[in-house]
Amino acid sequence: MTATHDPKIPAWPPRSAPRLFVEDALSIGAILRLDGNQGHYLARVMRVGAGDAVILCDNVTGEWAARVVDAGKRDVTLEVAEQLRTREDVPDLWLCPALLKKDRFDMVLEKATELGAARIQPVITRRCVADKLNLDRARTLTIEAAEQCARTALPELEAPMKLEAMLRDWPADRALFFADETGGELAADAFVYNEGPAAILIGPEGGFDDAERVAIRAHPQAKAISLGPRILRGETAAIAALSVWMAEAGDWDDVE
Repeated sequence: MTATHDPKIPAWPPRSAPRLFVEDALSIGAILRLDGNQGHYLARVMRVGAGDAVILCDNVTGEWAARVVDAGKRDVTLEVAEQLRTREDVPDLWLCPALLKKDRFDMVLEKATELGAARIQPVITRRCVADKLNLDRARTLTIEAAEQCARTALPELEAPMKLEAMLRDWPADRALFFADETGGELAADAFVYNEGPAAILIGPEGGFDDAERVAIRAHPQAKAISLGPRILRGETAAIAALSVWMAEAGDWDDVE
């Protein structure tokens, strides 16, 4: 029989408990002192007190419930109480998005994390309007997105790479689907029959130029896909392609 929760007894940890990724390895009984931005967030923004619950993830073992032992003005001490979930498995899918304007690429990072991409490999193409990425800031965005959506595994985030270098060094066992505005196999059809590691390549605002498109199509692992009859912005194409992947060949059917 499945145990039922007594509605007279408050659930612990409550669903509203703050959620944070930490660098420390977590285990039952471990004591953590959080200061800096995390300590400020818990103490001054969330105003936690002794006995309150905080959900912690270490990106290795999974998700844990901790109790506040002491809350100062700028730091909080926690004791890990129990493990709630092991680290989740996500499909072995990389997203390779061309760099976009700052706010639009922020959206790509956030939504790719929420949708479950295993790795994000930013790409520099000839028509990119940006050629640099603040990796520390970008990692902070992915961590915040993972905390918000209750993800227990952070996506790997790589430094931007030029398209030519990425194609040259591409692993021989990983399929490379690229969203080609000139046409290709319907994304849903291409994804559902794929087996093994894969990646999705998304172009910049102006799309790939002719030489880039020829180089991509000539790559033995590459396959052009279509995301429908309309020309999509880079951030829209990335979100759409990831959504189709997760629906057709990903983890949307693995929900408890």
